[in-house]
Amino acid sequence: MSALPPCPNCHSEFTYMDRNLFICPDCAHEWSGAAATAEPEGRVYRDSAGNLLQDGDTVTVIKDLKLKGSGGVIKMGTKVKNIRLVDSDHDIDCKIDGFGAMSLKSEFVRKA
Repeated sequence: MSALPPCPNCHSEFTYMDRNLFICPDCAHEWSGAAATAEPEGRVYRDSAGNLLQDGDTVTVIKDLKLKGSGGVIKMGTKVKNIRLVDSDHDIDCKIDGFGAMSLKSEFVRKA
């Protein structure tokens, strides 16, 4: 059984890939590979490298982050365990040792 999706036009199971296009040999229909990749429903959260993030993941901070109000700095390389994804401007809620609870942007972390 093939791991490739069936043709959306004629439902043939004999599809193949050429670069980033899926091609059906039966009806000659071509479609984008990006359209066929299954994404989870709802908002998709990705780190700075494009990896998919999920609740409970461990991430690493990729640059020094200055904290507003306290004047502290979260250093590059700090590991943050058990993240929680939320739908807001800062899309990661977490607890960082020595700093307590805070929110981070997913663009400043990488999945560990």
